[in-house]
Order: sequence, then C-alpha cells, then structure tokens
Amino acid sequence: MATFDMRDGRAEAGAVASVSTQAFDVVVIGGGPAGMAAALAAHNAGAHVAIVEREQHLGGILRQCIHPGFGLSHFKQELTGPEYAQRFIDQVHATDIALFLDSMVIGIDSGEGADVRALDADKAAGAAAVHTVTLMSPAGMLQLTGRAVVLAMGCRERTRSEIKIPGSRPAGVFTAGLAQRYINIENLKPGSRAVILGSGDIGLIMARRCTLEGISVEGVYELMPYANGLRRNVKNCLDDFGIPLHLSTTVTRVIGHDRVEAVEVSQVDEHLAPIPGTERIVPCDTLLLSVGLIPENELSVAAGVELDPRTRGAVVDQSLQTDVPGIFACGNVLHVHDLAENVTTESERAGAAAATYALGTDAGTVPDWELTVSPAGNAGYALPGRITAVALTKLNFRVRRPVDTARVRILANGEELFAGKVRAFKPSVMESFPLPSKVIKQALDLGASEIVLSVDPVEEA
Repeated sequence: MATFDMRDGRAEAGAVASVSTQAFDVVVIGGGPAGMAAALAAHNAGAHVAIVEREQHLGGILRQCIHPGFGLSHFKQELTGPEYAQRFIDQVHATDIALFLDSMVIGIDSGEGADVRALDADKAAGAAAVHTVTLMSPAGMLQLTGRAVVLAMGCRERTRSEIKIPGSRPAGVFTAGLAQRYINIENLKPGSRAVILGSGDIGLIMARRCTLEGISVEGVYELMPYANGLRRNVKNCLDDFGIPLHLSTTVTRVIGHDRVEAVEVSQVDEHLAPIPGTERIVPCDTLLLSVGLIPENELSVAAGVELDPRTRGAVVDQSLQTDVPGIFACGNVLHVHDLAENVTTESERAGAAAATYALGTDAGTVPDWELTVSPAGNAGYALPGRITAVALTKLNFRVRRPVDTARVRILANGEELFAGKVRAFKPSVMESFPLPSKVIKQALDLGASEIVLSVDPVEEA
C-alpha cells in the first residue's frame, strides 16, 4: 500500500513549482465505508486506485459509532462500527491502493471545454474522458487524474436553521452526530439533561448513549405519527431504558440566553402544523437534533452531475454511473441508507463498474435508448433513476409513510408489467426490488420511455 503524506516534499521557500499530477485508473473521493468498499472492488478488478479522504484516518462516520449491530450479514458476526471499519482498513492497507489523507477535494474537472457526455459512445473503444481531481492538503495542491471517479462523500445532518426552530440561540443545541462525536471520540459531555428531537436511528442511539453516560434524557419527540428509525433501535434504545417517545410532537421554541434552559414542545395536526393550546415547557440544558441526513453533493454539482430532487443524490443508471460518463456514485452521497452493510454492497458494485469503465473492458456499444425510472404511489424515490441495459436490475426505494398491506407494481405506458407480494412497508427500511430483464424488454416493446415503480395499498379481504 502506498500512503502519501502530503506534508512531505514541500517546495523550498520562494520556489515556484507547477502543480504535481499523479495518474490512476480510478479515483475514489471519500474514505468511509462506501469509499473503501468501492476502492477495494476496483482494485480487485485490476484497476490502479487512489482514495482521497479529508480526515486524517480512514473509516468515516463508523469511527464514532461504537455501538454493536454491524457486520451481521457481511461478516456473519456482530461488530461495533470501528471494528467493522477496521476490517476494511486492514484490507486497504494490504493492497497498493494509494491513500491521500487529510486532503480536501476542491474540484473535479472532466477536460478543458470538453463535453464528456459526447465521449460516451467511444467509451468501449478506450476513449473515455480523463477526469482531474484537484485536492488541497497542509502541503499544498495536488492533482490526480483518472478515467473513472467514484463519489463516496457520505452525508451531513440537517441543522436547526434548516428546520427553522424559533427562539434564542444559546449554547447546548447539537446535531445528534456531533454529540456522538463529542462523547465517543472527544470524551466530552454535551450536557446533563437532554431532549432529543427526531426519532431517526442516530437520535435513538444517542438517547441510549446519553443515558449510559449519566445524562438524563427527558424524551424523544417526533414530528411524524410514527418512529423514523429501525424498530430494533426503538426497542433497544428507548423501550429497554424507559425513555418515552412522543409522536406527532415537535419542538416549537428554544428557551435560554447563554445556555439552553428549556424547550417548548407542541403537538401537531395531520398537516404537521403545531396545535395551539398544546404547548408545554420541558426543562433541559441540551437539545439534540436528529432530523434527517442530506447527501454531501457540492462536488457533484460542481462536476456537472444531475441530482434527483427526491434523494438529493445523483441520478444514476444500473451500474451507478451518473450522467457524466466515468463518474460513479455510491453510499450515502447517493441516497441515505439504513444499514452500513447495504452501503458496502452498493459501493462494491460501483467500484467494480468504475474499474470496468476505466479499463475499457465493458463489451458492446452504448444503447440508443434509455428508460427513466420514476416513483409513484407511496414510493418516495426510486433508484437507479435510469436504465440503459436489458439485464436484471436491483431497484432501491423507500416509502413515504408506513403501510401494513401494499405491493410494488411496475408500470409502463399505463400497463402493469409486474406486481410483487403483498406485505408491510416502513419508511425506516430501505427496500430492494429485483426488476427482471424480461420486464425491461416488455417496456421497450411497448415503446415506453419510462418505467414507474409504484407502492400501492391493498385492501385486506
């Protein structure tokens, strides 16, 4: 394994040097679980690979997820987040994958004035565009070139300003992930008496973590009429510790001057609007926000990648390639996942596809057709957003609200081509649905330009 410490090899004072460039087949941006899985898959496919990571260590968010529950399907044993990450870190270190740590990517250039989409038809002939990834470190600027780039930057948390909670701006308001880092990595105590807004998995896990550290958790408040986290986390993190979950309730005001002194909570109606007269004051010195995650796609936008307004991640095809040829996306930068192991599986696909593209080993020509994939009914989104090959395709989606009896239906030109089994669906679970190649062919035979994935309720007999 080649590790590049960007603090070595500084230019002598007063010297004017051009930006150093290093060439690779595949450049992976992000050294978390998605980036490492993609890099290993690309390496195993024969590509020369680099990982760029802005932190000083590989592992990403898993380094602070010290709770168990990882690795059950991938490694067939229960691991903590750091243990799960370390398995991949060790695998990366056993290869010649180049690591650029403590390095921030500031841009992705796909060629001076070139429309790389126009080069897609020549991809099989080895004329794939060369992408230049520019990064900065304490030592200065460096450029990495690659025929393929994998975006694996992960996601960030929504903040108080994004959900517009009124009130003063005292100390003591944290995102749940920041509080997790304070406790698990920095060994800092965020407060003594906490209220948690949002029942996403990180909020549920932090309710338990705070309790174990002697921080009193007054309750978890959820805007929706159902919990947004996995059922196992509701049970293990709230029920087992006697922490109340208040549904259809939200924080409507933060109270305090220098430090949070209390929050005002209110019940909400079916339109999620606060109900006058239901306000009550909950004393606390800490407010943790677990109100959703947003893919980190600033680099993607700058590179000209089309984003899906529903996922806020890239629009990709079945090989996880974006609309910019040679740029792939995977993990939470593509869509927010429920389990780290689902991130791993998806990212391995992206890394293998990126290597195939970079090495020019994909056979055949680019088809002259494309099927858009759109969600309908209770489906909040559908991924991939486009299909360009007649082959078994795995569709991922989430529902917008829980339903006990529903089925997935695949439609084209208003005609039902396929229907799944009747079962329950929950927003907290990322669903996977296999789309047979014969269904794709049926849609093409109908002259369709779009396939619709609809999740529709079924009345019980």
